Amino acid sequence: MNRFRNRLITLMGAVGLALSVTTAWAGEGHDHGDAPVTTGGPALPRFTAVSELFELVGVVNGKQITLYLDRFGDGSPVKDAKLELELGGVKVPVESHAEGEFEATLTQELKPGVVAVAATVMAGEESDLLAGELDLHDEAAVTEAHRHDWKEYLAWGVAGFAGLVLLAAIARRVRASRNNVIGGAA
Repeated sequence: MNRFRNRLITLMGAVGLALSVTTAWAGEGHDHGDAPVTTGGPALPRFTAVSELFELVGVVNGKQITLYLDRFGDGSPVKDAKLELELGGVKVPVESHAEGEFEATLTQELKPGVVAVAATVMAGEESDLLAGELDLHDEAAVTEAHRHDWKEYLAWGVAGFAGLVLLAAIARRVRASRNNVIGGAA
C-alpha cells in the first residue's frame, strides 16, 4: 500500500514538474556568454537567391537592404565582386561595403506580397544570375494571427486541472480495489 502511494506521489510530482517547466537551458558552448537577450519584435524579412556558384542573402529593414554574397560551395565571402539587384523588375542601386557585403537603398518601402528577386554577380572571370523571392507579410495581420486570447489560456488551465483530478480519481479507485482484495482474504 505504501509503495503504491509513494509511486503515485512520485508520478503526480513528475507530471506537475513537467507542466511547470517553461525554460530551456543551453549546453556548453551554446549559451552565448553574456550576450544581450533579444526578445522584442518580429525578425526582419529576408530572402535568398542562389546559383551553382554563389549564394546571396538579403535582409530588408524598411528602405535599407543589407546583402551578403558568399560562395555556394564553402560559404566564404566573394572577393572583389560587383552586384546588380532587381526587386520586382525594378533595378536597385547597390554599394559594396566589405568583402561579400553590400547595401542598397530603396526609393520606397516594399508593399506586402511576393517580390521576385534577381541578382547578377560578376567576380573576376565568373559571372552568374541568381534568382529568388521575397515574401513580405503585413505585420498587423501577422500580429493578429499570433495573438492569444485569455480564453485559450483558461481552456489549457481547465484541461490541466481536469487531468490532475482524473489522475487522482484513478489513484483512489486503484487504492480502494487493493484494499478490498487485501481485506477480503481474511
